[in-house]
Amino acid sequence: MPTTEKLNSTEKDTLQLVLEEYAQEQAENTKAVNELKAVVTGLTGKIKDFEEKIEKPKSVTVSTDTRPIQDIVKKGIAEMKFTVGTRPQPVVKKVQFLLFPERDAKLFYKVVFGRWFLSLVIIYFIGNLYDWAVHWSDNEKEIKQVQLQNDRFRKAWGYSYGHQGKAGKRLMDSAYIKADQP
Repeated sequence: MPTTEKLNSTEKDTLQLVLEEYAQEQAENTKAVNELKAVVTGLTGKIKDFEEKIEKPKSVTVSTDTRPIQDIVKKGIAEMKFTVGTRPQPVVKKVQFLLFPERDAKLFYKVVFGRWFLSLVIIYFIGNLYDWAVHWSDNEKEIKQVQLQNDRFRKAWGYSYGHQGKAGKRLMDSAYIKADQP
């Protein structure tokens, strides 16, 4: 029997420890539940206050003075009535070439003749530039043609000179010297 008593005392101690831990956990859970109840009660109160504010909104009164706007609108309406009431004038487009202006003659002539003179000078220089470019291009073409012809003569002279004997070379040399003399 002593072993059963020993067991019983160990089991009792173990059960007692388990029950104490369970009691502590239960106390902590109860404390947490009470805190949650307090938070929920606080939130419920806030929600009720918010619902009361939504159900009974405060009226906002805005006082604006619309007299200046009414005055502006009245002036606009009066101007529209006036423009509608007056007879519309026909629109006439004038196209004039003035050599003798009606006003500001000095400024008119300064602008017109200044532009004319400048444009004539530009046209004159462009024309001369074009003539010079054409003349230069023609000269370049002639120079190239003469150079090509001279190259042909030199090649022919060199070919003939290379295929001649001593007598032929002397004859060609004397012809070359006579050609340089005037």
